[in-house]
Amino acid sequence: MSDGELGFTSNEMMTIAASRALKNDDVCFVGIGAPSAACNVARLTHAPDITLIYESGTIGTAPQVLPLSIGDGELCDTAVTTVSVPEMFRYWLQGGRISIGFLGAAQLDKFGNINTTVIGDYLHPKTRLPGGGGAPEIATSSKEIYITMAQSKRGMVETIDFYTSFGHGEGGDHRKRLGIDTAGPTLLITDLAIWKPDPVTKEFTVVSLHPGVSRAEVQATCGWTVKFSDTVEETPAPTALELKTLRDLQARTKAAHAATGKEKAA
Repeated sequence: MSDGELGFTSNEMMTIAASRALKNDDVCFVGIGAPSAACNVARLTHAPDITLIYESGTIGTAPQVLPLSIGDGELCDTAVTTVSVPEMFRYWLQGGRISIGFLGAAQLDKFGNINTTVIGDYLHPKTRLPGGGGAPEIATSSKEIYITMAQSKRGMVETIDFYTSFGHGEGGDHRKRLGIDTAGPTLLITDLAIWKPDPVTKEFTVVSLHPGVSRAEVQATCGWTVKFSDTVEETPAPTALELKTLRDLQARTKAAHAATGKEKAA
């Protein structure tokens, strides 16, 4: 996949497209993995004043390498301050101070409901996943939720095996009927497209295709019948600065973690 001058991968396009959705004044609760990469690319490019918060209680963190987990020392070392986990959730999250909760998913349905608990039956699962952590609370208490994940029929399914983090439930006004007054999932960025929920049904709808991606490719990697917006745009390709920022971040991360591994081995 290429824009004619700069070569880039579908995962790089996904991360950069996700980073662009963040604003300089956002207070963002960051998930580990792809969300963390996107949030830090935003911080290192167009949103230098964004406030990144991780579940371990670090506020205003500015990691030079991507954390392996919420307990990575890099987060605390580079944070403006670190608070207790109860304070993080009660005061910051449930107090309505988080503008964006940025999450990943192992399984996702068309209404933005997320499964990170088990694949298969709960009591006899095919795969036991890491679990929800703070994601269920992030999904209901953040003002908005952004989700990023690579597309596959195994990941984007008609019905998720377990409701870890509530999205729009059965669609429509389901959140409102349950007394949840936050917006829920408002954006999905995959390695192929950008999706937004239909204003009425809340079903995710493709609004932009990444460069070189066809509608057929999107459908072939999605477990439900995909709906496309009346006007489907093309996602702008990554710029040289965006690619360099992401690749430098990934290179620093790889080098740092390799060094840590050698120290442990010694």
